[in-house]
Amino acid sequence: MATIDLDAITRDRERIKKEYLAPEGERPESSARGIHHAALLSSDVRRTIDFYQGLLEFPLTEIFENRDYAGSDHFFFDVGAGNLLAFFTLPGLDLGPYAEVLGGHHHLAISVTREKWDYLRAKLDDAGVAYHLESKVSLYFPGPDGERLELLADPLGEMYGTKVL
Repeated sequence: MATIDLDAITRDRERIKKEYLAPEGERPESSARGIHHAALLSSDVRRTIDFYQGLLEFPLTEIFENRDYAGSDHFFFDVGAGNLLAFFTLPGLDLGPYAEVLGGHHHLAISVTREKWDYLRAKLDDAGVAYHLESKVSLYFPGPDGERLELLADPLGEMYGTKVL
Protein backbone atom coordinates (compact mmCIF):
# COMPACT_ATOMS: atom_id res chain seq x y z
CA MET A 1 0.00 0.00 0.00
CA ALA A 2 1.30 3.46 -0.88
CA THR A 3 2.22 5.96 1.82
CA ILE A 4 -0.27 8.80 2.12
CA ASP A 5 0.99 12.33 2.74
CA LEU A 6 -1.77 13.66 5.01
CA ASP A 7 -0.24 17.13 5.19
CA ALA A 8 -0.32 17.41 1.38
CA ILE A 9 -3.93 16.23 1.30
CA THR A 10 -4.88 18.81 3.94
CA ARG A 11 -3.10 21.60 2.03
CA ASP A 12 -4.84 20.58 -1.19
CA ARG A 13 -8.25 20.49 0.53
CA GLU A 14 -7.68 24.03 1.80
CA ARG A 15 -6.68 25.20 -1.71
CA ILE A 16 -9.84 23.62 -3.14
CA LYS A 17 -11.99 25.28 -0.47
CA LYS A 18 -10.40 28.67 -1.20
CA GLU A 19 -10.90 28.25 -4.95
CA TYR A 20 -14.44 26.78 -5.04
CA LEU A 21 -16.27 27.27 -1.72
CA ALA A 22 -18.09 30.61 -1.61
CA PRO A 23 -19.17 31.97 1.78
CA GLU A 24 -22.76 31.07 2.68
CA GLY A 25 -24.30 34.44 1.82
CA GLU A 26 -22.49 34.57 -1.54
CA ARG A 27 -23.43 31.15 -2.95
CA PRO A 28 -25.76 31.09 -5.93
CA GLU A 29 -29.13 29.37 -5.60
CA SER A 30 -29.08 25.76 -6.76
CA SER A 31 -30.68 24.96 -10.08
CA ALA A 32 -32.15 21.79 -8.53
CA ARG A 33 -35.38 21.39 -6.54
CA GLY A 34 -34.06 18.38 -4.64
CA ILE A 35 -33.30 14.68 -5.03
CA HIS A 36 -36.25 13.10 -6.82
CA HIS A 37 -35.00 9.62 -6.01
CA ALA A 38 -31.81 7.68 -5.50
CA ALA A 39 -32.04 4.30 -7.25
CA LEU A 40 -30.43 1.09 -6.03
CA LEU A 41 -30.72 -2.52 -7.14
CA SER A 42 -32.77 -5.17 -5.39
CA SER A 43 -32.42 -8.91 -5.79
CA ASP A 44 -35.72 -9.62 -4.02
CA VAL A 45 -38.71 -7.24 -3.94
CA ARG A 46 -40.38 -8.70 -0.85
CA ARG A 47 -37.16 -8.81 1.16
CA THR A 48 -36.42 -5.20 0.22
CA ILE A 49 -39.94 -4.10 1.20
CA ASP A 50 -39.74 -6.03 4.48
CA PHE A 51 -36.46 -4.28 5.30
CA TYR A 52 -37.21 -0.71 4.23
CA GLN A 53 -40.91 -0.55 5.07
CA GLY A 54 -41.10 -3.18 7.79
CA LEU A 55 -37.86 -2.55 9.69
CA LEU A 56 -36.93 1.06 8.88
CA GLU A 57 -40.55 2.23 8.48
CA PHE A 58 -40.10 4.01 5.13
CA PRO A 59 -43.53 3.65 3.48
CA LEU A 60 -43.70 1.97 0.07
CA THR A 61 -45.28 4.56 -2.24
CA GLU A 62 -45.45 2.84 -5.66
CA ILE A 63 -44.37 -0.19 -7.66
CA PHE A 64 -44.57 -0.60 -11.44
CA GLU A 65 -42.69 -2.20 -14.32
CA ASN A 66 -39.43 -0.47 -15.20
CA ARG A 67 -39.82 1.07 -18.66
CA ASP A 68 -36.20 0.25 -19.56
CA TYR A 69 -36.19 -3.49 -18.86
CA ALA A 70 -39.20 -5.76 -19.44
CA GLY A 71 -40.19 -7.74 -16.36
CA SER A 72 -38.21 -5.46 -14.07
CA ASP A 73 -39.80 -3.78 -11.06
CA HIS A 74 -39.28 -0.12 -10.12
CA PHE A 75 -40.47 0.67 -6.61
CA PHE A 76 -40.24 3.61 -4.26
CA PHE A 77 -40.04 4.38 -0.53
CA ASP A 78 -40.75 7.72 1.16
CA VAL A 79 -37.66 8.82 3.12
CA GLY A 80 -39.13 12.16 4.16
CA ALA A 81 -38.77 15.79 3.05
CA GLY A 82 -40.22 14.95 -0.38
CA ASN A 83 -37.40 12.49 -1.14
CA LEU A 84 -37.70 8.94 -2.45
CA LEU A 85 -35.49 5.88 -2.35
CA ALA A 86 -36.09 3.70 -5.40
CA PHE A 87 -35.12 0.16 -6.32
CA PHE A 88 -34.93 -1.81 -9.55
CA THR A 89 -35.04 -5.54 -9.99
CA LEU A 90 -33.29 -6.84 -13.08
CA PRO A 91 -34.44 -10.47 -13.41
CA GLY A 92 -32.28 -12.71 -15.53
CA LEU A 93 -29.14 -10.63 -15.10
CA ASP A 94 -26.39 -11.99 -12.87
CA LEU A 95 -25.21 -8.76 -11.27
CA GLY A 96 -23.23 -10.37 -8.47
CA PRO A 97 -23.05 -9.03 -4.91
CA TYR A 98 -22.94 -5.36 -3.95
CA ALA A 99 -19.46 -3.87 -4.22
CA GLU A 100 -18.06 -0.43 -3.49
CA VAL A 101 -16.21 0.73 -6.57
CA LEU A 102 -14.66 4.01 -7.62
CA GLY A 103 -17.46 6.15 -9.01
CA GLY A 104 -20.08 3.87 -7.45
CA HIS A 105 -22.38 4.07 -4.45
CA HIS A 106 -20.58 4.37 -1.11
CA HIS A 107 -23.47 4.85 1.31
CA LEU A 108 -26.84 6.52 1.65
CA ALA A 109 -27.25 8.73 4.74
CA ILE A 110 -30.80 9.29 5.96
CA SER A 111 -31.61 11.89 8.60
CA VAL A 112 -33.98 10.97 11.42
CA THR A 113 -34.83 12.64 14.72
CA ARG A 114 -32.85 11.53 17.76
CA GLU A 115 -35.96 9.82 19.16
CA LYS A 116 -36.55 7.93 15.90
CA TRP A 117 -32.81 7.10 15.73
CA ASP A 118 -32.96 5.47 19.18
CA TYR A 119 -36.16 3.64 18.23
CA LEU A 120 -34.74 2.35 14.92
CA ARG A 121 -31.46 1.36 16.59
CA ALA A 122 -33.48 -0.83 18.97
CA LYS A 123 -35.33 -2.34 15.98
CA LEU A 124 -31.99 -3.10 14.29
CA ASP A 125 -30.82 -4.75 17.51
CA ASP A 126 -34.02 -6.82 17.75
CA ALA A 127 -33.67 -7.87 14.10
CA GLY A 128 -30.02 -8.86 14.59
CA VAL A 129 -28.74 -6.32 12.05
CA ALA A 130 -25.09 -5.54 12.79
CA TYR A 131 -24.12 -1.88 12.68
CA HIS A 132 -21.22 0.44 13.39
CA LEU A 133 -21.85 3.37 15.73
CA GLU A 134 -19.99 6.58 14.81
CA SER A 135 -19.87 9.87 16.74
CA LYS A 136 -22.89 8.90 18.90
CA VAL A 137 -25.31 10.06 16.18
CA SER A 138 -24.57 7.82 13.21
CA LEU A 139 -25.27 4.14 12.54
CA TYR A 140 -23.77 2.39 9.49
CA PHE A 141 -25.29 -0.95 8.49
CA PRO A 142 -25.95 -3.08 5.42
CA GLY A 143 -29.25 -3.22 3.57
CA PRO A 144 -30.69 -6.51 2.32
CA ASP A 145 -28.39 -6.61 -0.73
CA GLY A 146 -25.31 -5.34 1.09
CA GLU A 147 -25.84 -1.67 0.23
CA ARG A 148 -24.32 0.53 2.94
CA LEU A 149 -26.80 2.72 4.80
CA GLU A 150 -26.42 5.36 7.48
CA LEU A 151 -29.03 6.59 9.92
CA LEU A 152 -27.95 10.02 11.10
CA ALA A 153 -29.53 11.75 14.11
CA ASP A 154 -28.29 15.15 12.92
CA PRO A 155 -30.79 17.53 11.29
CA LEU A 156 -30.81 17.92 7.53
CA GLY A 157 -28.04 20.33 6.57
CA GLU A 158 -25.81 19.43 9.54
CA MET A 159 -23.22 16.73 10.08
CA TYR A 160 -21.52 16.03 13.40
CA GLY A 161 -22.16 19.60 14.53
CA THR A 162 -20.94 21.21 11.31
CA LYS A 163 -23.36 23.12 9.13
CA VAL A 164 -23.07 21.64 5.61
CA LEU A 165 -25.99 23.46 3.98
